[in-house]
Amino acid sequence: MSGHSKWATIKRKKAKEDAKRGKIFTTVIKEITIAARAGGGDPAGNPRLRTLLEKAKEVNMPIENTIRAIKRGTGELPGTSYEAVTYEGYAPHSLAVMVDTLTDNRNRTVAELRHIFSSKGGNLAETGAVGWMFAKLGVVRVPAAQTSEDHLLELLMDYDIADIRQEDELFAIVCDAKSLEQVKNTLQKANLNVESADLEWIPSTTTQLSQEQEQSVLDFLDLLENHDDVQNVYTNLA
Repeated sequence: MSGHSKWATIKRKKAKEDAKRGKIFTTVIKEITIAARAGGGDPAGNPRLRTLLEKAKEVNMPIENTIRAIKRGTGELPGTSYEAVTYEGYAPHSLAVMVDTLTDNRNRTVAELRHIFSSKGGNLAETGAVGWMFAKLGVVRVPAAQTSEDHLLELLMDYDIADIRQEDELFAIVCDAKSLEQVKNTLQKANLNVESADLEWIPSTTTQLSQEQEQSVLDFLDLLENHDDVQNVYTNLA
């Protein structure tokens, strides 16, 4: 299970640039609102919210922004109501794509995504068309310079670890979704810096393309990720 490392690397670099521009604030605020609505506004009893609040700190989001987002989610403040929707489709060269969105208008979002897909030679498909190729799993990333694969296996032997792979300067630990918070905490207790910890769509198999084909797919994926309603894009590109 060793797919999408190149796209994952590009996404991380893009996220750092977005953080510098403050663009990531909008994304995190939406996620916090959804998490608070789903699991309540108390981080102690809402692991997803707790993780997002840590992400907000990492990107230097003002505490006032996070408080307002939580209160909008719990209904204490009025605000836009966002809905989490995942879309499926085919990128150029028939690669499978999963698109996680947070939207306040499904009709607008699906129309705009369909246009992006069709304009680049892809196809927005029905639910289930490619979803069977992916599993929603936890992914925790730590600096490769701080540890080794053997050390990680030793630390995490009590958990259901699906894969440990190296993505440039990071190790990505893929685990059962329910174990995400525990795996993250175990790594932090071992004094490892957790770069990210989130749920991701992981492909069961991957597809390799020529360099020219690959570039056209990466351009398409980047265009998708730049859409305001899109939170994350995943593919089975090797």
